[in-house]
Amino acid sequence: MGAKRLSLRTMKKAIKQLVDSGKMLPLMEAFYTIQGEGYHKGTAAYFIRLGGCDVGCHWCDVKESWDAELHPPTDTLQIVNDAKKYSDTVVVTGGEPLTWDMTPLTDSLKAEGMQIHIETSGAYTLTGSWDWICLSPKKLKPPTKEIYEKANELKIIVYNASDFRFAEEQAAKVNPNCILYLQPEWSKREKVIPEIVDYVMKNPKWKVSLQTHKYLNIP
Repeated sequence: MGAKRLSLRTMKKAIKQLVDSGKMLPLMEAFYTIQGEGYHKGTAAYFIRLGGCDVGCHWCDVKESWDAELHPPTDTLQIVNDAKKYSDTVVVTGGEPLTWDMTPLTDSLKAEGMQIHIETSGAYTLTGSWDWICLSPKKLKPPTKEIYEKANELKIIVYNASDFRFAEEQAAKVNPNCILYLQPEWSKREKVIPEIVDYVMKNPKWKVSLQTHKYLNIP
């Protein structure tokens, strides 16, 4: 019994080391669908959703992703092998994917010739090699300076009127080529969509983003 317990402890330690190095990742789910938001909306893509997030948005619609221990550590090469069966565009999301070292995953996806996008709050060090970075900052954990400089699109979720002020604060920090989006929080959409439309018409540097996949009733 003692030897068995030691073996289990050793195995758990080894798995933790693989997860910490990005060679295994806590995979919540992976699926092929249509990108519903932002610049690439309407594009077929394979989504890789990773577990683990401590940003803690109260309106998060995937709170089951927060606890990484609920999602099995999965070999990164297996994740890549599954992805290449479906699409040459991959979106890595979460949770907060930058909780983990993304280098092994993106290196392996790149070796397969894939276009790789990330959806992130930017709260942690940017790792990996990305073709498109969607930065969706949250008030509780601000993004790093590096990701402001590299973001391709800035997506601000609008829940109430104070989010417009937050949006302008964030827009002042991103690079000049970053595309700016305001997106209604789904449960408040009927209230905030008219406010967003009015704001964008008065401030045309912004664009409206909608969660079109929810209107289409797809993942």
